[in-house]
Amino acid sequence: MSSARRLPPLRSLAVIGALGTSALLLTACTNADTNRSSVAEAAPTGSPTATESMSKSPSGSATASMSEDKTKRKDLVSATKVAWDKAADTAVKEVPGGKLVEIELKRTDADATASPTGSPTGTASPGMPNPAPSAGTPEWEAKVAQSDGTLHRIDIDAVNGKVFRTMVDPDQDPDDKTQITDWLGKAKQTPQQAVKAATDKTKGTVTKVELDENDSQQVVWDVDVVDKTNWDKTTVVVDAANGKVLGQDVDKD
Repeated sequence: MSSARRLPPLRSLAVIGALGTSALLLTACTNADTNRSSVAEAAPTGSPTATESMSKSPSGSATASMSEDKTKRKDLVSATKVAWDKAADTAVKEVPGGKLVEIELKRTDADATASPTGSPTGTASPGMPNPAPSAGTPEWEAKVAQSDGTLHRIDIDAVNGKVFRTMVDPDQDPDDKTQITDWLGKAKQTPQQAVKAATDKTKGTVTKVELDENDSQQVVWDVDVVDKTNWDKTTVVVDAANGKVLGQDVDKD
């Protein structure tokens, strides 16, 4: 008589099943912890989270700040109290019968001193009692021509409007003087008329007016205008014969 195989009791089966389930759960938990550790190790140390990245302000970025040239432009124009036309009138009065050829707003040189009329030496004189402004403060540097083309440089304090230096250009030769008289003869538009044409085209503060000749050998007035809303500088080219605007170039740097 063959004996039948005995089946394990139900209680034993339940214990075995419970042990198997516990083993599976333990294995799954171990694998999950391992995966989380691997991900944490793979993440770059110190990298910002999405929340941190969104909270950072772009105000410190280079694109949000002004360029060095714009900052200098702003500081110079903001410190200036005397407009170009007032300085030009003052400069022209220093040279009897003279005509303005150029005027530019710039910083005063460190070696600026008062000097007698016509003297390039920079020697102080009782006839020129106005002291030079401190280095770095704004000044108008003007060039005024006599009828024979001789250029005089007149430096004017851009804060109080006083002349502190005047001298004859020591580097002119006869050809330079002839060129100046030729340009002035062709320039039917005054500097004031040229500036009006330029500022009708682009609004702002005038920082330079210069008589020049373009590539087409036309005598022109170059007028620099600074926009105080963004501190861009626009150079407007005006035909010195008829006052028409020939072109403009914007410096956004």
